[in-house]
Amino acid sequence: MQRLQAYRFELMPNGQQQRAMRSFAGSCRYVYNQALHLQQERYKAGEKKLGYAELCKVLTAWKKQAETHWLNNTPSQALQQALKDLERAYKNFFEKRADFPRFKKKGRADSFRYPQGIQLEQGNSRVFLPKLGWIRYRNSQNVQGKVKNVTVSQSAGKWFVSIQTEREVDQPLPKATTTIGIDMGIARFATLSDGSYIAPLNRFKQYQVRLARYQRAMSRKVKFSSNWKKARAKIQKLHTGIANARKDFLHKASSQISQNHAMIVIEDLQIRNMSRSASGTREQPGNNVKAKSGLNKSILDQGWGEFRRQLEYKTAWNGGWLIAVPPHHTSQTCPCCGHVSKDNRQTQAQFHCVECGFENHADIVGAINVLRAGHARFACEVSDAVRSPAAGTHRGELASVG
Repeated sequence: MQRLQAYRFELMPNGQQQRAMRSFAGSCRYVYNQALHLQQERYKAGEKKLGYAELCKVLTAWKKQAETHWLNNTPSQALQQALKDLERAYKNFFEKRADFPRFKKKGRADSFRYPQGIQLEQGNSRVFLPKLGWIRYRNSQNVQGKVKNVTVSQSAGKWFVSIQTEREVDQPLPKATTTIGIDMGIARFATLSDGSYIAPLNRFKQYQVRLARYQRAMSRKVKFSSNWKKARAKIQKLHTGIANARKDFLHKASSQISQNHAMIVIEDLQIRNMSRSASGTREQPGNNVKAKSGLNKSILDQGWGEFRRQLEYKTAWNGGWLIAVPPHHTSQTCPCCGHVSKDNRQTQAQFHCVECGFENHADIVGAINVLRAGHARFACEVSDAVRSPAAGTHRGELASVG
């Protein structure tokens, strides 16, 4: 099977290379924004949206114009990748996986990508990038596989390189033989059907007061002054630290679960809908806006979507099976008698069945019901009654999972 894997390292460029990278990122951002503006203008005029090939012709025309001749200083393939990013953003929007594409801002996720022309010397810990030359990087692990593309990005004043590779590996077999159901929550990040749970990190909540203080200090500075830039750098550094801690927490949690269980069942949560603002409009204001805002912050702070993404590919790498089931009534169904009622869960934490008297923690009950739904769905997939996009990959290996 083909395995795609990315390796991220911190670059150590000199001053000239840093200036060039900022210029490249700015050019890619300009091309992306101009192409998005062009698409919007064509839509207003009732014209058809341009495809990637037509946008490349427009890009060639821009590079020939005197006012945008400076685009020739940036590698052409990096500019073309910016157009591909816009094409992918439109596709995600039309398939309802993301919101409508937005214009990029300077200093926010500055990056550019090379699809080819890269050379990597792991022994000397350096990488060759077109129009930048050889750049040293902090080599923390060996890169395995054939290099497919390289993305250079800036975060909190530092430059990083993400190297995506592809290699052929044998179809893995799960070392574990157990199954587990997971119920996501706020008080408990993840509750497992065996009764254990993972406590949330809530890194943003820990630093929320300090972040607000830094932001107030920046608001008192003259915009774009030296002191304003220093204050912004402190905020960016704090945000980066929060994000890195969250990533580390999620990677450890997902690795632990995926390595110890052959089949993992999770709820198919629509996180974008769950974290949507409840403020409403001026004509129709929302209800419980403050409470909903706190819930949204907690969901996004814990990173449920990233946790599921990591579970998906790590479970596949370990030869396991990940199944997503509908979350309806998982916390209101009694696992003992099957009675479904909202009265079964009278508090946030306690489950008490009004029919048979069964009692347990509500999150554990939810995880047990999620696991049972996963067993039922897996049985249907094995019997071809229900076929999911991933069905058939590990059917033989996991048919004996109990």
